[in-house]
Amino acid sequence: MKRLPIRLRVAAAFAVAMALVLTATGAYVYAKLGSDLNHSLDQDLRVRSDDLSALVTGGGSLTRESSGRLVEHGESFGQVIDPRGGVIDASRTLGSRPLLDRGEVRRALRRSIFVDRPSVTGRNEPARVLATPIARGVRRAVLAVGATRENRAEALRSLRTELLIAGPVALIVAVGLGYVLAGTGLRAVEAMRRRAEEISADRPGARLPVPATGDELERLGTTLNEMLARLQLALDRERDFVAEAGHELRTPLALLRAELDFALHHAESEQELREALREASAETDRLVQLAGDLLLIASSDRGGLALRLDTVRVRDLLDSVRNRFAWRATEDGRSIDVEAMDELRLTGDRLRLEQALGNLVDNALRHGGGRVALAASQAGADVELLVADQGGGFPKAFLSHAFDRFSSADAGRSGSGAGLGLSIVDAIARAHGGSADAANRPGGGAEVRLSLPAAAGVTTATSSFSSS
Repeated sequence: MKRLPIRLRVAAAFAVAMALVLTATGAYVYAKLGSDLNHSLDQDLRVRSDDLSALVTGGGSLTRESSGRLVEHGESFGQVIDPRGGVIDASRTLGSRPLLDRGEVRRALRRSIFVDRPSVTGRNEPARVLATPIARGVRRAVLAVGATRENRAEALRSLRTELLIAGPVALIVAVGLGYVLAGTGLRAVEAMRRRAEEISADRPGARLPVPATGDELERLGTTLNEMLARLQLALDRERDFVAEAGHELRTPLALLRAELDFALHHAESEQELREALREASAETDRLVQLAGDLLLIASSDRGGLALRLDTVRVRDLLDSVRNRFAWRATEDGRSIDVEAMDELRLTGDRLRLEQALGNLVDNALRHGGGRVALAASQAGADVELLVADQGGGFPKAFLSHAFDRFSSADAGRSGSGAGLGLSIVDAIARAHGGSADAANRPGGGAEVRLSLPAAAGVTTATSSFSSS
């Protein structure tokens, strides 16, 4: 059944449902008609019994009743029976055999009763009899009035025949309409399937046709198109990432090759050879760093940035980062200041956090000016880490996409780089369940804040950094 086309399955399910509905409806109508006919026959027998009772108690005779008004020939009949079960009077269609046995006569003498008989008129037609007590002069008797049930049986046979003919016809028509309607509804699905079959990476802008039906099909088409748009955005982002990565790798590789070629073919002294190898080593370090950065971002995109979480003392973290860059700051005549309370703790991967803060300090030393501040403070359940400088700050147009990959603040912040530093900072912050934010300080300079979860049970502490 599951291998059948959905259109046939819908039609088959519709056929089963309609068959059940038609069968139940036919059975109900048949039973209802039979009940109404029984009730009508009983009412007719009561009326006929009242008329014949008046006739008999008034001295009339059922045998001489020939007008057909009270007793219809072949359809109804009457009989008067004495208390001992003997026939006193009867219509012409009946013989001398009583319609009731003695037990029924005794019960009928007390109250009116209905009795069904399989045959009473000699034509093997079932009949229903109403027995009523009457007074015939000074004697008590029972008046039995009956009528055949053939009319009822004939009406039910006719209805049954009509149901057996009309039911299948109605079922066939309903199933046919259901098949057509199912095809009409699935036509839009087939159109979407054909279009989806044509969509590929070579046609990223193609979308599914959406029927303006206002129902589930329209919502399905809209949802699928939104999914295609998200996939196209991700594909474009990956293509840009690959293109930018290739561009960034091309430069150090070209420089590395040039330095090695110079060392092999043109170096005339040991000093020139050492200088060429030193430059080649520097470009190799740059390639290693760039490759590591690209792998980190790729891992972050897959949600697989591995972290070794531990409770980290914030002051130790900041001191470690300052010590790594102290010599560069000293060479530039600048300083790196650390401001953090000893009680501050956070939950994180220390090596990754040092990498993020190291990128920020490197940017501040490379592009900023004045002293560099490493500060920390607690904000509710988070710890905020701040790296700030006193340079020209970020260009306003750069702030909205500061953490995008391969973006760089060329205007006002000169220098070289792949533009991955801040995007790595953001990836590390998000991997820790935190966030990163870049802004310009009111007194001048740039600042980047990392909000990270504080360690459980940490004592509330605050620290501030002044730009003066």
